[in-house]
Amino acid sequence: MPKLKTHKGTKARVKVTGRGKVTAMRSGKRHLNAKKSGGRIRRGRRDLVIAEADAKRIKALLPYE
Repeated sequence: MPKLKTHKGTKARVKVTGRGKVTAMRSGKRHLNAKKSGGRIRRGRRDLVIAEADAKRIKALLPYE
């Protein structure tokens, strides 16, 4: 059976933890930050744990992670 290719766009955006959870960075921090509250920007620093239904689809794109 041939090797499976890793989806490089997904690999750049998400990370699989040791326990198999899929995490990604939160969106909305790149620009227009002056109008956003400090708490909103600080909350954006935390990684987002992807929902289990979406994580299943993402893991299919990362066969060797």
